[in-house]
Amino acid sequence: MADRNLEDAVAGLEAGPASPAAEEPQSGDSADAASHPSVAALRATFGDAVLHHAIMAGDEHVVRLKLDRVVEILTWLKDDPAQRYDLLADLTAVDWGGGRPLDLVYQLWSIPHRRALRVKASVSNADPLADTVSGLWKTADWLEREVWDMYGIRFRGHPDMRRILMPEGYAEGHPLRKDFPLRGRFSRAEQTRRALSIPVEEHYSERELSVIDEVHEHHPGREQGGGAG
Repeated sequence: MADRNLEDAVAGLEAGPASPAAEEPQSGDSADAASHPSVAALRATFGDAVLHHAIMAGDEHVVRLKLDRVVEILTWLKDDPAQRYDLLADLTAVDWGGGRPLDLVYQLWSIPHRRALRVKASVSNADPLADTVSGLWKTADWLEREVWDMYGIRFRGHPDMRRILMPEGYAEGHPLRKDFPLRGRFSRAEQTRRALSIPVEEHYSERELSVIDEVHEHHPGREQGGGAG
């Protein structure tokens, strides 16, 4: 009975939660733009490129932008003296499942003005592509690589768009997507076979490999577990 209950409890985890396809992610109730000086300025400057403004968790202001205007507007938020969002505190994504668009999320902080703003944009689930902001904030370089690695969103113009958490040759997809199977796409045996077949040169620098060679040269028994005492 216990085994049956466990099977029932985990049923469906591989496929993820069922959700209506192609719906926009929930954005919360609309807020008064005047409640945040940057949002009021955004509305006045960029008009309908600002799709939505909400206050989440009591005091977190979130604006949703048109994807094709994101770099233009973020540049303004960073450079305009009245805004000066000089710190990109985080850049991440959310997969809502059910084929719905992904959320691309920028967490901004203005050190001079001591205020925060969260910016979101919807990215196509079928063709997840956005423009890089690594030219605005250096922190975006690795953060965009992480979003690519985990969610599969590619960043046009990124200087080094490759995996940063999973191995470069990882073939199972993007682990934080809702459709990613609970145990991965390959069997444990296949995962092990692939891991063992990867040349060590792909994971270690020449310097690291030379250290290993030096250890083997001076302690030839250690690779067999010898050399004790």
